[in-house]
This record gives sequence, structure tokens and C-alpha cells, in this order.
Amino acid sequence: MSGQLLANLMHFGRTLRAAGLPVGPGQVLRAVEAVRAVGIGSRADFYWTLHAVFVNRHDQRALFDQAFHVFWRNPQLLEKMMSMVLPQLRVPDEAGPELIRRLAEALHPGHRDHHARDAEESEVEIDSALTFSAQEVLRKMDFEKMSLEELTEAKALLARMRLPIREAPTRRFRPDPAGARADMRATLRAALRSADIIQLRKKRRRTRPPPLVVLCDISGSMSRYSRIFLHFVHAVTNDRDRVSTFLFGTRLTNVTRYLRHKDVDVALDQIAGAVEDWSGGTRIGTSIAEFNRLWSRRVLGQGAVVLFISDGLDREGGPLLAKEMDRLHRSCRRLIWLNPLLRWEGFEPKSQGVRAILPHVDEFRPVHNLESLEALLAALAEERWTTPKLS
Repeated sequence: MSGQLLANLMHFGRTLRAAGLPVGPGQVLRAVEAVRAVGIGSRADFYWTLHAVFVNRHDQRALFDQAFHVFWRNPQLLEKMMSMVLPQLRVPDEAGPELIRRLAEALHPGHRDHHARDAEESEVEIDSALTFSAQEVLRKMDFEKMSLEELTEAKALLARMRLPIREAPTRRFRPDPAGARADMRATLRAALRSADIIQLRKKRRRTRPPPLVVLCDISGSMSRYSRIFLHFVHAVTNDRDRVSTFLFGTRLTNVTRYLRHKDVDVALDQIAGAVEDWSGGTRIGTSIAEFNRLWSRRVLGQGAVVLFISDGLDREGGPLLAKEMDRLHRSCRRLIWLNPLLRWEGFEPKSQGVRAILPHVDEFRPVHNLESLEALLAALAEERWTTPKLS
């Protein structure tokens, strides 16, 4: 394979990644191996060879098709794509505008910066009403449909979010003159030091925020949402203690220590190097079973809250998933399932995996935009804790 073709394949992979497809170095290497095995004698063979490597979801096909024909010099589609970065905006019929916009920004980033600078120079006055309206649109926009610039703004907003979980009562007590319980040990110790009238000492329960455990699905159908959600988890991890994060696709990976790094980009780069099954298949039952066996006793103590982020589309499903989700539910104080499929009004729990998980969760919420995350924070802030039962 010539060096020029190799460089073009690497550039094509970077373009797809910039446009929003989950393309990593491993997929680029597999593309090089596939092209070397199939050859480039036929344009159709070349197209489907790269398609087999880079596309793993139905909704990625349109973006890949446009990127392929533009990058590998299809004059008609190149003309359509160039029109997307010029003042005259024309949207091709083959794909949605959000996909074309991301691809246009990935292929021609200089045009976007140039027009942004021109707009800044020409616009002197700022309409606060329009600014507020833009923020409202961004809050309600699906992460899947955001452009690169909108994703950057959304990540900045996620970095400023804080998780307001109320403090939960523990089994330990602290001295408090207005406490509801008599502290007989402290009272007797004080009586030994003085011959005066014994003063009854009192105490109350200590409180502290409960542990937070995040179980996030990184399979192909969840890749884009999980990448965005990790920005939120990074902000939470650096804002409070006792936050544990696990990623799962076909296996379970503990990424807690990587998310403790102050720089989110460094943290995500370290996670990308540690996780081997990103954008692959899904084995939820097996992954939850591994978590229950190896980690539940370590991280689910003292009334932990569990955020389970997944679409519930399990390769295996069946009794194992229901059994392990039931065990997970019994081991924590509150189990919240965040599912991006709930963004569809007609969503029904038809898949075997969804039906196995649903009976064992306390809440079932959407997680597809900033507004859904804000609703989650509000629900956690309003929670009323109950006193733990003493054994």
C-alpha cells in the first residue's frame, strides 16, 4: 500500500471522528488491513470495505456515505457540501441537516472560523433575548443532533453542573445539645469527672452524602451519549467524594481513578486507552454479574445511589440479566435507570433486555439532552432519606 493512500485513510478516519462517528486508532488500523486484503480495484469494493469497518449503527450510514463521496472526490456531492459552509445554505436530501452540518465543520473548519470572525466584527450589539432563546434550544436539543460547536457548548455546561444529592443519615452519632437521643456513655464520663448534679448529654445522627455509583453502557448504540455523559460524571467526580464509575460493553471496566484527573481531556484519553470494548457489542447481564461479584461490597455500602445508563439492548438478555439487576437493586438505596430511548414518545419496552431490567429499578428517566440531565438533578435534590434500619 502506498504511503499516500495510507495517509489518506488516516485523514479520512480523523474526518469521521471530527464529524461525530466513534472512530479510534484501532478502527483506522483495521481499515488499513481490510483495504490491503480486499484491494482498491473497484470503487464499490473500496466503499463497502470502509463501510464495514467504520459503520456499526444504522443512523451512521448517511453520514459515512456523504463523507466517503466528499472525501474521495465525488464532484456533485462535494459541491453540495461546499454550499453548506457558504452563506447560501442548501441541505442535501440524502441525510438530515445535523449530520451534514457536522461533516461540513469537520471537512472545512476554517470556513466556520472565518465566518464566525466576520460575524463578531459585523455584530456590535447583542440581543439578550436571542441569547436566551439559543440556550433554550441547546437545552432541548438531542445530543445526537448537535453540531461540533453545539457539542462544545454543551460540554462546557455539563462541566458546571453539580449533583445535589441530599446528605443521608449514617449509623454513627455526634454530640448535639439539641439531639433527640440521650448519650449515656458521655453522660457517665462527665459524672465521673464531677460530683455535681449529672447533666444529661445528648447526641444526633451524623449525615453525609451517600456514595454514587455510575454504570454506563458504551456499546455501539450508546457510544455518542456515553461520551457526552462522561463529561458530566467527570465534573461530579471532581466536585464530591465517593464517586465510582464503571463502563461496560462486553466486559466491565473500572475508570474511577481516570476521572479524578482535573483535566477532562486527559481523563477521557486515559479512559480511551484503558477501555477495549468501546462501541462494540453489549452483554449487560454478564457485566452486572461481574460488578455484583467483585465490586458491590466495596462501593455500594452506606446507602449508595446507582445511576444505570443504558438503552437496555442486551445481546443475551434472559434470566441472568433479571437476576443480576434484582441483586443490584437490593444492594443499593436507589437505582435510577437513564435510557436515551425514552426520548421517543412511542417507546415501548418490547426488547427482552428492557423487560428484564424494568421491574428492578426505582426510576426510569430519559438522558438525551441537557434538559433531561437538569430534571435528574432536580429529582435527586428533592429526595427524602429514611433512617437506616439497625440490625
